Amino acid sequence: MPLLSDAMDDARIALKSLAERVEGLAHPTLRLGVTGLSRAGKTIFTTALIHALTRGGRLPVFEPMQSGRIARAELRPQPDDAVPRFAYEDHLATLAQARQWPSSTTRVSELRLVISYASLRGSQRTLTLDLVDYPGEWLLDLPLLETSYADFSRQSLALARAPARAAVAAPYLAAVAAAGVDGPADEARAREVAARFTAYLSACRTERLAMSLLPPGRFLMPGDLEGSPALTFAPLDVGEAAPRAGSLGAMMERRFEAYKNAVVRPFFRTHFARLDRQIVLVDTLAALNAGPAALADLERALDGILAAFRTGRNSLMSALVRPRIEKVLFAATKADHLHRASHDRLEAVLARLVERARARAHDRGAALDVVALAAIRATREARVRRGGHELDAIVGTPEAGQEAAGHVFDGTEEVAVFPGELPADPDALFDPSGAGFRGLASPEGEADFRFLRFRPPAGLGPQAPLPHIRLDRALQFLLADRLS
Repeated sequence: MPLLSDAMDDARIALKSLAERVEGLAHPTLRLGVTGLSRAGKTIFTTALIHALTRGGRLPVFEPMQSGRIARAELRPQPDDAVPRFAYEDHLATLAQARQWPSSTTRVSELRLVISYASLRGSQRTLTLDLVDYPGEWLLDLPLLETSYADFSRQSLALARAPARAAVAAPYLAAVAAAGVDGPADEARAREVAARFTAYLSACRTERLAMSLLPPGRFLMPGDLEGSPALTFAPLDVGEAAPRAGSLGAMMERRFEAYKNAVVRPFFRTHFARLDRQIVLVDTLAALNAGPAALADLERALDGILAAFRTGRNSLMSALVRPRIEKVLFAATKADHLHRASHDRLEAVLARLVERARARAHDRGAALDVVALAAIRATREARVRRGGHELDAIVGTPEAGQEAAGHVFDGTEEVAVFPGELPADPDALFDPSGAGFRGLASPEGEADFRFLRFRPPAGLGPQAPLPHIRLDRALQFLLADRLS
């Protein structure tokens, strides 16, 4: 069921959208949302996109750039003065000077580009591109607007008791049992249960489990709301009857509603409902590492993310009053951690993950595509002779502190890694009884079961093109028709 805001939200959204669309008749504007779950590479993608448009590079699939129709792209002041600016220059300096990846997205940020280009008929035009970068975890909160506290509790506890999560959820589940719904509305007890719940969510996100469906999103990135009552609640074992007045259950229910009103609804109203197009970045490899349970959880999370979008083809009225998202691109990031022989298979895994969501988007008239990419490529490919055999490998500099085969990397040495081949049939990875992804065994019988994290490549700079894998294909899908 599509997400519906209340009437007041709709009125505010309609008025703001109408003003923006009227302005857009004279100055065409496209608002592109960039999101993804934690560690999927949102900041890296946005930085690479801005650099590619402003500085150029090898983008053979992106027709407006390849044909020379883009004259220039310039940074301009963003439209929303109350929203932080995306720190493009700082992120680029971190990549080029420190050879470190920028910090993760923990809040909404914006940046505006004005692209001057020649249309296919030769006339000179401009397109204003507003980039909106925001955490994907916040998307998973949007269905809460239509969810009662009782339903939220039942759904959350069912997930916590599932085999893949039960061990890390045990302290939280014990706290729920000890607290009870009808116990007194005690602040100390509420804080204890909420802390156990937050610790459980954090444990689910570790590399070993790599779970994705972890609402409420702000519990793991609270920002200035940390310690507030709106973030001090947790699911309890509720029954069919409403919690009695003055009970712990009633307190939790009230704070759940406060979270929706103070956190979720403003995000929906101010940012999310105004997007035209969307890219969702997915760390598919992390789920592959963790196994079929993590893949199934990621599938449910991606299904929930697309269900939150108001997708479909825009009519004249919807484009003016309440725009729909006409294009959604799901991108499997870190394709540079695999040899190119597995890139198509990585795309197939992602296509399998969003299969149900893709069918729904098509029925509504929206375009949805998948791609395997690396917005900034950290490795190169090589053929390495080992044990009398030549093997496909990737070569890069692992981040310091990681360990493989008893060796701890110091962040300076370059190594060849044999990442393994994904199966031709993606369904094999989703089979709970199967072996999942096992890596490619070397002649000595060793295998790389987990992917290393690589440092950015040397030689990056403000003017030099950034190496990538299929960034141009993403730009072609998301932007090319508006530059035609």
